[in-house]
Amino acid sequence: MRKLLLCWCLTGILHAMVFGQALPLREQAGIINELLAERLNTLLPLLMEKNQVDCWVIVGREYNEDPVLRTLLPAEWLNARRRTIFVFYNNPREKKFEKLAIARYNAGKEMQASWDSRYPDQWDALLSLLKARDPHRIAVNISADFAQADGLDHTEYLELMRRLPEVLRSRVVSAEPLAVGWLETRTPHEMQIYPQLISYTHRVIAEAFSEKVITPGVTSTEDVEWWLRQKIRDDGFDTWFHPSVDIQRSDSSAERGDDFAEKAKKAVIRPGDLLHCDFGITYLRLNTDVQEHAYMLKPGETGVPVGLRVAFARANRLQDILTGQFAEGKTGNQILGAALSQAGKEGIKATIYTHPIGYHGHAAGPTIGLWDQQGGVPGSGDFPMHNRTAYSIELNAASQVVEWKKPVRIMLEEDGYFDENGFRFIDGRQKEAYLVPRQSDNIRN
Repeated sequence: MRKLLLCWCLTGILHAMVFGQALPLREQAGIINELLAERLNTLLPLLMEKNQVDCWVIVGREYNEDPVLRTLLPAEWLNARRRTIFVFYNNPREKKFEKLAIARYNAGKEMQASWDSRYPDQWDALLSLLKARDPHRIAVNISADFAQADGLDHTEYLELMRRLPEVLRSRVVSAEPLAVGWLETRTPHEMQIYPQLISYTHRVIAEAFSEKVITPGVTSTEDVEWWLRQKIRDDGFDTWFHPSVDIQRSDSSAERGDDFAEKAKKAVIRPGDLLHCDFGITYLRLNTDVQEHAYMLKPGETGVPVGLRVAFARANRLQDILTGQFAEGKTGNQILGAALSQAGKEGIKATIYTHPIGYHGHAAGPTIGLWDQQGGVPGSGDFPMHNRTAYSIELNAASQVVEWKKPVRIMLEEDGYFDENGFRFIDGRQKEAYLVPRQSDNIRN
């Protein structure tokens, strides 16, 4: 029955997003809750068993929520309530899996209220529950490498450890691999939704990079940024970062430096400009993150200059080199090193800064380079890649453009998915820049 309900809900998402509109909030809440129930009942027990954790304790206070706890709240809960404690207990031998809330009331339909009235103190109720189950490993969200898995604040940690007897205190371990696994793993139903989110993101960029929005000599990059922000809000969506639009051009009046110079961000767009945007949306607790380009045609031009097309092809080749290194068990640093080595052999001046995506825009999982750390990223770069995970393939390739007599960076970011069948771009990728005014929409495969 639950699978039938999810299928019906997904049909609604497909229909709504074809027309570029978010579902009503009530319908969104129903989908979020069904996806959460599916993840809790099918994914979480497997992750706990895989990571040899039989008890996961998650604690957060209202307005200071643990990032993982926030993904576990029912859609109707916009924040935690006072102090919220969730306990997940898994005993595969006894085929026992429990989802408990140390609270006076259930947390939605999935987390059962387990604050016995015999215990006025919430911590005493937790302690009673733990003693009764006698777990071998009690995982809590503390992590040096992943902010999303480090959500147990100092005060709550001290109080928890003070309350636990020594026999249980000695069993407390970091939940890092379990927490990251929960955040990074995408379910089949989520992967039915993601293509629609990314397709919508692409369509909005295409409209932003068109004569519908841009009038050369009048429209500024800042105008386009705010158009993007307003467009998704009007359609019922949100974003996790303010969009950016910037320019590279044949002269030096609007260069995009690594410091995102204000003159490039607020420049008036004119013919001959190569535009670049960084834009993403948030919907149904999932996020997108996309960077694409557009070229402003000069009078008499019908296409992108040859040098820019060659530069674009090199950036696409760099995407292939990087994703060709994806393999389960390889760390982010191993993937980065191998990709940069191959790019160097092919004469591509590459910078790679790819990251997981999902519940967060810059999500938990293997970091594959940072723009200022191309030799590898300590900690999160040593985390291994797992199947059923999603990534923003973010990078740039610098090429000398003959017509401009200078180097140009093609900066691309497209969302993709990795599983047992390998890597794929979820909604294709940009193969050439949009033209303004538009000549053709066939720029993706």
